[in-house]
Amino acid sequence: MPKFVEMDRAVTLADQLKSEEGPVVLINTFVISSEDADRFLAAWGADAAIMKGQPGFISTQLHRGIAGSGTFLNYAVWQSVAHFRTAFADPAFQARLADYPESATVSPHLFHTIEVPGICVA
Repeated sequence: MPKFVEMDRAVTLADQLKSEEGPVVLINTFVISSEDADRFLAAWGADAAIMKGQPGFISTQLHRGIAGSGTFLNYAVWQSVAHFRTAFADPAFQARLADYPESATVSPHLFHTIEVPGICVA
């Protein structure tokens, strides 16, 4: 079972799950021991397959730090917080958390896009 570490201690994931905003982007960082990479990738792949079948799921992409890093970043897009909340609470997903290596720490947080004039659009 991975250890959950809040990305923002002032606004926890539990706080965010009470929101009704949408669409949202889930950013989830994972830090693992490098020797656990294969086990992590198998667990993440199984989780992603469950999430991919959930209503409101749009897309996901996993990234890995370079040079042998044990840091991974998942970027997933959901139609709304409500859709993500339902998927996150799904018993099949929750049961899969035990498959992650003990070395894993995870930091999920929800975001929405913002516009910065001349740089990016919302």
